[in-house]
Amino acid sequence: MKLCYVNGKFVPPEEALLPISDLIIQRGIGIFETLSTYQRKTLMLTAHLERLLTGAKKSYIHPPLGIGEMRDIIREGIERLDGELIIKVYLSGGDVFDRVDGFTEPRFFVTYEPLALPPDEFYENGIRLEPVDYCRDEPATKSVNYRKAYTLSPHDEHAEILYCPGGEITESAQSSFFLYVNDTLVTAPLSRVLKGTMRQAVLDIARGIGMDAEERCPLLADLPQAAEAFITGSVKKILPVVRIGTQIIGNGRPGPETKRLMALYLEHITEWLE
Repeated sequence: MKLCYVNGKFVPPEEALLPISDLIIQRGIGIFETLSTYQRKTLMLTAHLERLLTGAKKSYIHPPLGIGEMRDIIREGIERLDGELIIKVYLSGGDVFDRVDGFTEPRFFVTYEPLALPPDEFYENGIRLEPVDYCRDEPATKSVNYRKAYTLSPHDEHAEILYCPGGEITESAQSSFFLYVNDTLVTAPLSRVLKGTMRQAVLDIARGIGMDAEERCPLLADLPQAAEAFITGSVKKILPVVRIGTQIIGNGRPGPETKRLMALYLEHITEWLE
């Protein structure tokens, strides 16, 4: 079963409507967050909503609701449905743009769908990433503009785009990226990428067990020496990467450090439930 919250009420998806005058349709102006549930509770809800509001400020979108109100709506939608869910929270550009104040009448809406996790084989065998010489214009904001993620796609269900501007690896199209090289976990700094909630969780776990972790852009030139790689996201959690372009990572199998971090995350997952 699916559900939407729009225009102040919960409705079935087929009844959820936005006017074509909304700038999310007219100009692709809008931001969103994707989160999932575990044991019927949201994972890192506050962190996601804080990032949404930060993105709204950077995009000159004036949110119509505060964190508390958004949190209540999200939780009510969960109560109306069964099973585990993937939830997407949106702030559109609305119908009005003021050259001084920005987007002053945005729309807040939420979609709820059954949670579909990546296939087990992705975790068992790893996936491939396709490097492209490109980076997002505003990496700190989770914009609805995913055009490049589609047009640059390798059209392979096992592959995801990896942004590598000038040979520096920043992030993938939908995930944070980590490289394990020279016994150090490396991921791009927040000045270059989205502040991923799973990204931070992985860094906290890694540092908590004494693993060296650096926040700098790994390089394509580092790949031949890398032992492991993985991507992280709210739904996929920690997904091993075994090939980037034509370069095999490590021995071409998910590595022990990736598996250890995933096991530790699952061991402590209840700490992130809200």
